[in-house]
Amino acid sequence: MTKRFGWEFPYAWPRKPVLAENVVCTSQPLAAQAGLRMLAEGGNAVDAAIATAVTLTVVEPVSNGIGSDAFAIVWDGARLHGLNASGRSPAAWTPEFFGHNAVPALGWNSVTVPGAVSAWTELHARFGKLPFARLFVPAVSYGRDGFLVSPTVAQQWAAQAPLFAGQPGFAEAFMPEGRAPKPGELVRLPHHGATLEKIASSNGEEFYRGELAAALEAHSSANGGAMRAGDLAAHRADWVETISTGYRGYTVHELPPNGQGIVALIALGILEHFDMAALPADSADSVHLQIEAVKLAFADAQAYVTDIDHMTLRPERLLDKGYLAQRAALIDPKRAQPASAGAPSGGTVYLTAADADGMMVSMIQSNYMGFGSGVVVPGTGIALQNRGVHFSADERHPNRVGPNKRPYHTIIPGFVTKDGAPVMSFGVMGGTMQPQGHVQVMVRIADHGQNPQAACDGPRFRWVQGTEVTCERSFSRTTLDELVRRGHDLVSVDDYNEFGSCQAIWRLDDGYLAVSDPRRDGQAAGF
Repeated sequence: MTKRFGWEFPYAWPRKPVLAENVVCTSQPLAAQAGLRMLAEGGNAVDAAIATAVTLTVVEPVSNGIGSDAFAIVWDGARLHGLNASGRSPAAWTPEFFGHNAVPALGWNSVTVPGAVSAWTELHARFGKLPFARLFVPAVSYGRDGFLVSPTVAQQWAAQAPLFAGQPGFAEAFMPEGRAPKPGELVRLPHHGATLEKIASSNGEEFYRGELAAALEAHSSANGGAMRAGDLAAHRADWVETISTGYRGYTVHELPPNGQGIVALIALGILEHFDMAALPADSADSVHLQIEAVKLAFADAQAYVTDIDHMTLRPERLLDKGYLAQRAALIDPKRAQPASAGAPSGGTVYLTAADADGMMVSMIQSNYMGFGSGVVVPGTGIALQNRGVHFSADERHPNRVGPNKRPYHTIIPGFVTKDGAPVMSFGVMGGTMQPQGHVQVMVRIADHGQNPQAACDGPRFRWVQGTEVTCERSFSRTTLDELVRRGHDLVSVDDYNEFGSCQAIWRLDDGYLAVSDPRRDGQAAGF
């Protein structure tokens, strides 16, 4: 795929892209290198992605773990495959179970069935080349022998530890010295490593139907949780078709709901109705239109998105060209406005890998709120996500909590094609920042001609709610002042974690251009 961008790097970051025939990108260098080892040993991009994902549970536990959920998009050399490995709610989670209250943010009763392990096994079964257990060797070694904590991970660990310290099993697993580890400190997670060995040797069966499943049930029962071994045994990951929209000659692919990838597609479909290329990158005119499009997209997603088996409105109706034109007409180019849903008629880690044979993988896994529920099963290192918090308590809402149901989900891998050929695997992790990041990266590349590293480096906004928006201070004062004048309730922040972390791989004619966001400890690695 011939490049359409320039090689300028206009932003004040020291990072440059990696160009190679085999590449891996993620937010922690040891994990990226674990994936690269699999490629060097003759594995393919899926082998590399799995090894990276497994290693991330050890070396970046502040964002993901063995008890995470995961999603992936795979280009197998000829076509795209989507994998939804998010878990469903326990069978006991009726609305009455919560007394018609919201699902709590912490503890066992925020935990849906973890799906990450099933993502690893499903990806390997369909596409893997190396033995499954081989993909776990780097992670098991880091768990048993230890790893040096990287600076951003240490910062996040210290910030989160006070919140989670009281949750069952957390302090024992992640505060062995009574505190979070410091940057450069050697940390061993032996129970975590031993559990990964059991998962590797049983092809994941131990987690969903064996000794580990029994340990999960016992800990849940002892701490008032509804999760049972039967819930784990009933879990399945689903292979799905992507949903997509055209944008400036590219086709942007996301996974269908229950994920929020549709937010990015709606927003891009709205922006198609504006001449974004005529507006300077990082100008108030460009940023304002992106904010307003994102607001409208989130309004629809928050009204309609849930487990696709429970949606009252099919995704294609929200992506209808006529409907998106109507939504675009609601935007005032000079004034911020509140957004509401239309009525159509009709803590996270991201990684990407690509190999010399043309296979590309876009993959994401997450606990959600950092360490997630805060629950860690003693003696196993299994830290559990808290995805149940995204269910609604509103009895009229399609995302209302219920048994055996997937909640609205924030983590989304992205992929771009052009004329049926692969162009880019990418993602921007970070809660509601994710679809907003997808939009901003695509606008920079497709409208402003920036290369993927520059598109990754450039300043970002994050719509919060109403007219409230946070912006990085690297936007010019002129842009920020004009956004305020147009009615945006603007907060400028220096916390890079607020704006997510982008990783991307762009297909060149004879290899790849791989980039990693300088806002994190990450690395693009290749050979």
